[in-house]
Amino acid sequence: MKIELINTGKRYNREWIFRECNYTFLQGKAYAITGSNGTGKSTLLQTIAGAVTPSEGSLEYTPIPNKGIYEHLALAAPYLELIEEMTSAEMLQFHTSFKPFIAGIGIKEILELVGLGMAAKKQIRFYSSGMKQRLKLAQAIFSDVPILLLDEPCTNLDDNGIQLYKSLVKQYGDNKLIIVCSNDKQEYDFCTETINIHDYKPSMLKISQKQ
Repeated sequence: MKIELINTGKRYNREWIFRECNYTFLQGKAYAITGSNGTGKSTLLQTIAGAVTPSEGSLEYTPIPNKGIYEHLALAAPYLELIEEMTSAEMLQFHTSFKPFIAGIGIKEILELVGLGMAAKKQIRFYSSGMKQRLKLAQAIFSDVPILLLDEPCTNLDDNGIQLYKSLVKQYGDNKLIIVCSNDKQEYDFCTETINIHDYKPSMLKISQKQ
């Protein structure tokens, strides 16, 4: 699996969030998108996911057609909502109607692994923010897809939750293309390549072109 950004840019009205982004992401490697708050990290990640249409340039997904990319990726992000009237077991079962989980791991085991086994029959609306984040990570990490996208994955997690996140990514994300969107080093310290969103801001591009 390969994702290529070719002169890709996104703007809202007259403001460019990023421009002239050329980058290749390869399966089996982990990447971090960094930058200060409000600079467009999540917009870039959503563009990579196919949820946001670029304003210029293009994206290529190999070897799959662009229109089918959603079937091959999983995303965990603070802005994604859970169906709070469901229990976590029901939520994961509903999720399998869109994407299967890794073979050999059932829903009960997944909930145990993320520390939600005792709350499997409790409605999600009664979960703490940390429990909800564990469930979002479970949906994404255990999905049997080659691309794993994580936007601020440790949001609302305590120290134990952060260590659990790192352990799950290490154990179940080995052969995936992983992209972590964050400005917190502990969320992406396992990534081998870093993309700074500031490098694709129009003002920075002008500076680099002059040098």
